[in-house]
Parts: sequence; C-alpha cells; structure tokens
Amino acid sequence: MKSFQKAFLAAALVSFGGIAAAQNIAVVNGKPITRARADAFVNELTKQGQQDSPQLQALVRQELVDREILVQEAERRGLPAKPEVKFQLDNVRQQVLINALVQDQLAKSGVSDADVKAEYDRLTKSDSGKEYRARHILVEKEDEAKSIIDKLKKGGKFEDLAKQSKDPGSASKGGDLDWANAQSFVEPFSKAMVALEKGKFTETPVQTQFGWHVIRLDDTRAAKPPEFDQVKDQLAESMKRKKLQDFQQQLKAKAKIQ
Repeated sequence: MKSFQKAFLAAALVSFGGIAAAQNIAVVNGKPITRARADAFVNELTKQGQQDSPQLQALVRQELVDREILVQEAERRGLPAKPEVKFQLDNVRQQVLINALVQDQLAKSGVSDADVKAEYDRLTKSDSGKEYRARHILVEKEDEAKSIIDKLKKGGKFEDLAKQSKDPGSASKGGDLDWANAQSFVEPFSKAMVALEKGKFTETPVQTQFGWHVIRLDDTRAAKPPEFDQVKDQLAESMKRKKLQDFQQQLKAKAKIQ
C-alpha cells in the first residue's frame, strides 16, 4: 500500500512539474520566464508585421533570457534603488498606464463612423465654407492709406494704386489675393473683408501687425469642401483628441488637488 502511495505521489509530482514547465519557456537562476510573456512579445512583433514562426519564437526566447540575465545583475548591484533609476522606472510605468487608459477609454466611448460623418456635415454647412476674392494695398502709415482711399473715391483704379503696396506677393497683381476663406487672414483684415459688399472697398484704413490696409472685395463663392473619404481619418483623429481632452478635464474636476 505504501509503495502504491509513493508511486502515485511521484507520478503526480512529475505531472505537476510537466505542467509548470509547459507554462515557462526558460528558468534563469531559478526565476521562470513564462510562456504568456513570450507569447505577448511575439504578438507585439506580429502587429509590427513580422511573421510568427518557430524561428521568431526562438529569437524571442533568447531575447527574454538575455534580458533576464541583465536585469538580475542590475538588481544584484542595487541599481533599482538609485534615485535616477527609480525616477525613470516610475516614469515609464506611468506612461504605460496612461497609454493603456487612453486605449481603454477610446474603446468604451470611441468615435463611430456615424459620428465622423455627422461632424463632417456640420463643418461643411458652417460659414467657413465661404471663400472670398479680395484685393488689398498695404502701406506703412495710416495717412498713406487714407490718401489711397481718397484717390479711389475720386475714381482712381485700385489695380494701379496697388503697385505702391509693400506686399510684394500681390502688388504686381493689382493687389489680388486670389480665392481664400476668411480664416486665412489675420482677424482685423478678415473682419473688415467679410463686412464689405461685393465691389466695395474699405473707406477706413484697416490696421494689422503688417501695417495699414485698403481692402476691396471682388467676389464671394461657396467653397467646395473636400470629399468625406479624403478627410474622414483626419477628422476622426481630431474628434478622438477632443474626447480625450474632455475626459481628462472631467477627471481633473473630480480630483482633490491640494
């Protein structure tokens, strides 16, 4: 009976040892490297385009063994306790957790294709979908701009007067700025431009950081927005960033900060 019990116990220990061994790919100085860790390593490499194969798994095993040997030596020397090393370890841990939180939050409240399409429709229907064809004359002093306005009121030709503009890009083209949306210009300029009727010029000089402007609005048109497929990925990323910013602000508002 006793011999039977011993045989049964030995068989159980061998079986348990086999299961434990199957869960590890190696043991370095008594410390196991788990198969789960190796599989996770292989999974990351396959995400980057590498093909899973016995050769890749062998390379991963060797890499993990080499790392373990070096880490054990670093720990033997007490390096994890050094302030600069501890700081870096904490910093990496925080970054990993933050990245994991971001992915988890996006999975729970991400941006659907329908959300992106709705945002695209909203943006393309806004006022920013308008384009303006304007001309301007840029001078250094307000008095110069007032003099140009007086000449225009007396019948002077805008295109001829624009030759004295200190904007080299448009002076040779009669002050023409081509088609552009209002957001392309600095605010004082765009505000004055959009307030004009077609064919009219500003009767008061407009000051910006570049100098003094006289502006004429030649025409307006509805801007043709880019196709949805051209911008959907860009728009989706922008919406994700906004969601994450809002999420962070919500957490910050709830946090007790002393």
